[in-house]
Amino acid sequence: MMHKLAIVIFVMISIQGCSSVTSETFGSFKRSLNSKSYGYQVVEDPIDHNNRSQVDYFEVRDGDCSSTSGWNDCSNDRERSELMQRSGYQVNGSEYWYAWEIFFPDDYNSIFPSKTVLGQFHQVNGSPVFLFQNQSFNVRDWSTISQGGYHLDRQLKGETQKFWELIPEENLRGKWHRIELHVKWSREKDGFFHVWVNNEKMAGYYGPTMDKSQVYFKYGIYRSFVSRYKDVNKADVVPTQKVYYRNVARGYSRDSIQPKQLLSVQTSEIDLKATN
Repeated sequence: MMHKLAIVIFVMISIQGCSSVTSETFGSFKRSLNSKSYGYQVVEDPIDHNNRSQVDYFEVRDGDCSSTSGWNDCSNDRERSELMQRSGYQVNGSEYWYAWEIFFPDDYNSIFPSKTVLGQFHQVNGSPVFLFQNQSFNVRDWSTISQGGYHLDRQLKGETQKFWELIPEENLRGKWHRIELHVKWSREKDGFFHVWVNNEKMAGYYGPTMDKSQVYFKYGIYRSFVSRYKDVNKADVVPTQKVYYRNVARGYSRDSIQPKQLLSVQTSEIDLKATN
């Protein structure tokens, strides 16, 4: 049935090099504040040679910042290469399952104390509400910062409320990690946000999951406070970061976001223009 079909992003490349996004009702995506040719590509799976589907590759190098009429990454100490959902937004009262798989190569660089976000749910005309990132800390004790790894950061009005460790630093690289979410988007107490990593429940939250009207999804690499790395390490440049994603999906049931269900979808264009 239609309501059980997957809503999936599955990027393919044409002969001319123009990418497209396969989607049922997740909505279309566009590049965000990065137009470098190396910043986003569709490539072969880096380790799974049995996977005939191509995967998303993101790369951010030192100085990869840009601006729009309403925001300037360069003057705000940010760099990024992301894909941003531009339609089919999450709204108050909606409930979805989500999935993606993420691969950190063996030479993936941690740039602590700068922060790297690798997937986020951001509000329209508001701040992010849930971010997946490379560091965490106890909100009551900033000296307890955890470097590296993959963490869920729940925020309210731009301030961290709680962290969950999803993948420890020592287990991060060289393998695909599968992330699954079950989320009810709500401004009231009936909201929830649950996370599974490699089929193990790692985080659960009950309460408001938004305070604006709409939420959109972004994934790729987004790094902030990049000057901190240079200051602490007395370095002139911040190391390049590279990461891969595959099987990015949204659906109405957990079964609908499984890779075996992601073949019966339609194709729409990705806008490769870098906009915010």
